[in-house]
Amino acid sequence: MFSILETELPGLLQIMPKVLRDQRGKFVKTFHKSSFVKWGLEASFKEQYYSTSQQGVIRGMHFQTPPEDHIKVVYCSSGEAFDVVLDLRMGSPTNGKIATFKLSESAGNMLYIPKGFAHGFCSTTSSATLMYQTSTEYNPTCDAGILWSSIPVEWPVDTPILSPRDEGFISLADFVSPFAYD
Repeated sequence: MFSILETELPGLLQIMPKVLRDQRGKFVKTFHKSSFVKWGLEASFKEQYYSTSQQGVIRGMHFQTPPEDHIKVVYCSSGEAFDVVLDLRMGSPTNGKIATFKLSESAGNMLYIPKGFAHGFCSTTSSATLMYQTSTEYNPTCDAGILWSSIPVEWPVDTPILSPRDEGFISLADFVSPFAYD
């Protein structure tokens, strides 16, 4: 049903669901509680939402701070995205390190992003829809982010389309992390 791939950032997992294709299209199971429980992953999500972005949009680098920090499962249900995850956990052997992925409708791959990571992406097709499940509800007082251009990533766009919110985040160099590595 699913296979799990560990990444270079401890706790960050790539989940590869089985994609069933036939003449009608495809079918992808994006969540199976028993499998998540078996792997020791969070299986009780509080919110689910999606974003649609045109090509060249960068969203990120987003996270929520304690006490509303959350685990996030992300996948691309339409189009394709260059996805970026940043480890913000103090004491982590990969603190400040980044992992990048191509999330796509065709692959059906997903990311399991633990607490203490910032997440962002760039839409690389005419439109991309990203789906999210989170273990806590959105809390505006805990909503935070890192300036996308302050992290060492080669984004696949020269002049991105950004929200004022994303343009106003602090740089990684100025960020004091509230997250601890377990």
